[in-house]
Amino acid sequence: MDKKPRLGEFLKMRRSQLRPADVGIPDFGERRRVPGLRRDELARLAGVGLSYYTRLEQGQSLNASPEVLDALARALSLDEVERAHLHDLARAARRSAVQRRPAPERAADTTRQLLAAFGDAPALVLGRRSDVLAWNRTAHALFAGHLDPEIPDRPDQRPNTARLVFLDAHTRDLYDVDWPKKARDVVGKLRLAAGQHPDDPRLAALIGELTMKSEEFASMWSEHRVRKWDLATYRMHHPLVGRMRLNLQTLNVPQEEGQRIVVATADSGTASETSLRLLAQVAVGSTAQPTDLAEAAAG
Repeated sequence: MDKKPRLGEFLKMRRSQLRPADVGIPDFGERRRVPGLRRDELARLAGVGLSYYTRLEQGQSLNASPEVLDALARALSLDEVERAHLHDLARAARRSAVQRRPAPERAADTTRQLLAAFGDAPALVLGRRSDVLAWNRTAHALFAGHLDPEIPDRPDQRPNTARLVFLDAHTRDLYDVDWPKKARDVVGKLRLAAGQHPDDPRLAALIGELTMKSEEFASMWSEHRVRKWDLATYRMHHPLVGRMRLNLQTLNVPQEEGQRIVVATADSGTASETSLRLLAQVAVGSTAQPTDLAEAAAG
């Protein structure tokens, strides 16, 4: 990943997404040549010199202090996640080109024990690139029953949730009408990862692959939106048990940077909860036939 311009690209894109009215600047009906705020307007709001801000946006200055970055974050109305991402990009721009590459990822034994503790609830372990490092049987049945259940144990073949969301027809159908929401959440998480791990060649390759193969990904990626979700609700349409509304909750894995466990649950007493239980029966080798399970879930 080309690190130096990325801080400037983020600033430029977020500047273009702010209207003068958003920050209390009257436009008097004037016709503006560029979308959003002008450089001089943002520099004035942040309390920095125009020439300095211009060099920062053009990638010619790499020494922005934390105070300047915070001032820019306030001027751009960034939230806490976006502010942290801005600081990550600035740190990446200052680093030497020669960096130690991240070690290969694996789910530790203690993490697998934690995964097993969730029982029949669908749970999986994701790495910093959103690779699936491990999953339990119900998570496999829910998210990727069309794939080999042992595939997370083969590092070069591991499924990647971003790749599945944008390039896999089964996953697109699974998220049903909430696919656009899921897609933006995935892109936002990858943006955060790219800022935190700018020297990860496999992450860069993944982003390049998705940009080339998916126009939808390329369009969302160009918006420079970042997201860090701990709880998200999606409507899903599973081929075996039908429609469900599931809550996906994220837990950080202790002492494993970038790793997280995602657990799917349904609200108590709902048809979605029944469907999830039926799916768990499929995962453990129930004698019930898929058609019977689908009918039971629908009822």
